[in-house]
Formats: sequence, C-alpha cells, structure tokens
Amino acid sequence: MNKLYIGNLTENVTTVDLESLFKEWKIPFIGQFLVKTGYAFVDCPDDNCAMKAIDILSGKVELHGKSIEVEHSVPKRQRSRKLQIRNIPPHLQWEVLDSLLAQYGSVESCEQVNTETETAVVNVTYSTKEHARQAIEKLNGYMLENYSLKVTYIPDEMAGQQSSQQPPSQTRRGFGQRGPPRQTSPSGTGRPKQQQSDVPLRIVVPTQFVGAIIGKEGATIRNITKQTQSKIDIHRKDNAGAAEKPISIHSTPEGCTAACKMIMEIMQKEAQDTKFTEEIPLKILAHNNFVGRLIGKEGRNLKKIEQDTDTKITISPLQDLTLYNPERTITIKSSIEACSKAEEEIMKKIRESYDNDMTAMNLQAHLIPGLNLKALGLFPPSSPVLPPPSVPPAAYPPFGQQSESETVHVFIPALAVGAIIGKKGQHIKQLSRYAAASIKIAPAEGPDAKQRMVIITGQPEAQFKAQGRIYSKLKEENFFGPKEEVKLETHIKVPSTAAGRVIGKGGKTVNELQNLTSAEVVVPRDQLPDENDQVIVKITGHFFASQLAQRKIQEILSQVKRQQQKIVQSGQPQQRRK
Repeated sequence: MNKLYIGNLTENVTTVDLESLFKEWKIPFIGQFLVKTGYAFVDCPDDNCAMKAIDILSGKVELHGKSIEVEHSVPKRQRSRKLQIRNIPPHLQWEVLDSLLAQYGSVESCEQVNTETETAVVNVTYSTKEHARQAIEKLNGYMLENYSLKVTYIPDEMAGQQSSQQPPSQTRRGFGQRGPPRQTSPSGTGRPKQQQSDVPLRIVVPTQFVGAIIGKEGATIRNITKQTQSKIDIHRKDNAGAAEKPISIHSTPEGCTAACKMIMEIMQKEAQDTKFTEEIPLKILAHNNFVGRLIGKEGRNLKKIEQDTDTKITISPLQDLTLYNPERTITIKSSIEACSKAEEEIMKKIRESYDNDMTAMNLQAHLIPGLNLKALGLFPPSSPVLPPPSVPPAAYPPFGQQSESETVHVFIPALAVGAIIGKKGQHIKQLSRYAAASIKIAPAEGPDAKQRMVIITGQPEAQFKAQGRIYSKLKEENFFGPKEEVKLETHIKVPSTAAGRVIGKGGKTVNELQNLTSAEVVVPRDQLPDENDQVIVKITGHFFASQLAQRKIQEILSQVKRQQQKIVQSGQPQQRRK
C-alpha cells in the first residue's frame, strides 16, 4: 500500500517538479516518478511515508497553480471492500463514526491509522464490494462537524482470491484466510495489538484540571493517547457549569490503566503549580448493574481490593441514581501508584460482569429478533455492545435503516397512573425522552375502572425500553407483591385481513406463539373491525414473554405486507382472507 497516485496535475508538470516538491516537504520516495498527462505515480518506502504524503500534500499544496490530489494507487482488481477515510474531526465520538459508516452497509472492521495530522484516519472494511462503493460515493466530501471527509480505496489483496474461490456468502462472516479482522471502533490514535476492551474506563476529574489534561492545542491529550494507544473522550460540554467532568478512555485494560495514571499525574502537578491543597481522589464511574458484583457478598470483594492495594474505597449511594443517570461513583483515596492498582482490579471485576451480562443478553437477543441491542441503551452510551443477531433479510429492514413505528397499548393498574406520570409529569416526560417514544395515558373508561391504558408509539427499540421501564416501575412501587411476577395485558392492532394469519389454520399459529413465548395470545373472534379496518390482538405475560410475542406478531404482519405489495405490483386481484 506504498504506491501513490498524484492527480489533478497540469500538462506541463515534470518529474523534476514532483521530485522537488517531495524533497521540499521532506517526504521520502523510491525510484522515479512515472508522469502521465494529468497524473503521476510514485513508490514510498513504507506506509508511514505514503500517509505523510497524503496528509501533507493532498488538497493542500499547489503545483503550477493547481491543487494536487494524492491518494493510494489501487489497481481496479483490488478496488473491492477496503476504504480509507481521512480528515475525520479529531474529537469525534467513535459511536458517531460507527453509526455513519453503518448507514451504507455492514462493517467488518474499522482500524485507526497513525498519522502526524490533527485529524484522524481510519481503514474500513465493508462486508461487500457494493457496500464499499456506496460508502465512497456518499462519504467522499461529506461534511462532518465542518470537516470534509476524504474517502479513497485501499488495496484489497483478498479481492482477486475471493473471486476464484467460494463466494463470500458461503464463508464465515468476518473471517478470511488470515484470521478474523479486529472488530474495534476507531480511536484517536493507533490501535493496540492486544484486544481492546468493550468496556471503557470512565473517570471524573475536577473541571479546573481539564485544560491541563488537554494541553496547549491538544498536545498533552495527544501525547497520552499516543503513548497508551488509547482513545480519550473528554466530555467538556456535559453538565455545563458542573464542578467535575467525565472522561471516557477506550483501549486495552493495560492502555486504560496507563492513560488513567498519566491523567492523575498531570492533575497532581497542576495542583502543585496552582497551590491547590485539597486531596484529589481517583473517581471511577460504573454502571449500577455491575456494582453489586464488584462489592461482593458482605463487601468481601471490595475489602480485598482495599487490602491488596492499600487504598480507601467508597461508592456513592443508590439514592443518587436515576433511570437516566445509572452510574455510581467509586472514589479511591491513596497514592497515585496505589490508586492505579485499585483501578486495575476494579475494572477487571466490572469487565468480567459486563462479559457475563453480554453473553446472557446475546442469548436473549436471539429469542427476540428484530431488536438492535445498540439502540436499547441497556449499558452506558460509551459502552459498545454486541451486534444484533443475524436475521433473515426478508424479515427486517436492512442494517442502517430504521424500523417502522409501532403503536402498542399497555394496561396498568389504575392506582399506578400517578407513579408513571410522576410529580408534575416529570417521570413520563423523562421516560418518553429516554425511550424516544410517544407515551400517553388514555382517560379512564369510567369512575370505577380498575385499569388504565398507556399508549406507546415508537420503533421496536423504543417499545422495548418504554415497556421495560413501566414493568420495572410497577414492581418498584409495590403494585405487585415481592414474590409476584409483573404480568400485564398488551394490545396490538392488526389489519383485519391479517388476523387469520396470526390465528393460523385451526388456531395453529396462535398456539405456537403461546408455546414459544409463554405469553397468552388471544384474537377475540367476536370483535368488529374499527374505522381503520383493524382488530385487536391481546397479549398477556411477563415482560420478555410479551416482547417476544409482540416481535413475532410484527414479523407475521411484515410478511403479509410484503405479499400484498407483490400482488399489487403483479396486478393480480387481492383475495380477502376469511
């Protein structure tokens, strides 16, 4: 990947011009420049030299009055699935880039490239040649936070071999002849050779030290990321005016620990320079899901870490938690060396808990098709999660496309309405924002009504989050006994023409649904279609049973809709299912 293409040249550019240009900018090259009309080629000693030429010259330097273009020279047969994206905003959240890349197809790997420029560079491998082609068409020149992305092909050495072997669809996804590509997200510096942890280290620092951590023009933070091979996000805009700011560190466990230690040392030096006399403890943020296992039975795990590292560790109380801020603060007091050792042990426990939870969740996700785990947000926003399980392409929208909005009616005890709404409507407003769903409570059917209907409108992930929180809230507020499972009745409206498909011949489909989901599924036979020619399907069960039943019914409706579209396209008359 060391051969360069130099384009947008005037007709009178010579070999001497190009040699002088490269020497002026101290860019090494090998052999002679091959000059053609309007373009040229040259070899560089290694990848770093080639990247230096691209970073310094492409679109930034003029030759005979024209701004030249410099990129990797890629033979047509190797223009397949691999792209290089340059000029990425330096402090862009990696989740933003991941979601942008995913709009054009399934991404197999995304690796950061070391450069001397302020902006970031990544090499991306898409699962198919077509996905890569769409990405280069749409993203080249795309404006992202006032930076214009530059996207080019890079050689895909496997492209020629794949065409002569079995097609990619018959191979195991993500694995080629040279083993699995790394599945990490891009970061602010080069990727470490070790496996990056899925769980970032999140710490909190006093706002007054943020400037010292970043350094003049970002020099200090770049030095930390380079030395520790990590990606560091300083959330400066979070909680404007707050006394503390969160920092997320993405790297291997070793890289996270090293970066954290460097940050502690910078804060200590800044405190000395500014005569700041208060103790500066290390504060780690951890999702409450993991804290119980970190503490251990009767506090044994935490006590052992304190004894082994000679530190004093405290954890913020549960009362400080909200649904929308589910992280607790772990405060460690001791020397920098001791705090660093304690951080290492604490994060080891948290990562183990995360891995166990993700394994369990991945199994659950296979039971509930059509849900995107990333969109559920069951873990902190900075924590990447496992990709959604593969599903038949006919059943759900392509990756990167949004699902259709759904409306679900959930029936709750009438006495629980106040708990769901909250003081001055705060809880239902927060829940609506959290789930990205419209949530309304219908008026009571009468003064003695024992149930109230909650109307939830949103995409599948929004339904999962909103309904899940309602189930949890009812349990928390003791509307169900301590040993009683929360079971609610849920209604979905379906076209009357599709009701027969939900029931199945002789009730076969609805019986299979009940056996599979453990939920009670009923399509009342005596009901008349409403003004929209829709009828109700009733689902009763605990949360996961209800969710699985809802998803399976929506899958049936999607199949019916596709069949009707085919009939309309073919011009055949539709037959109403009785």
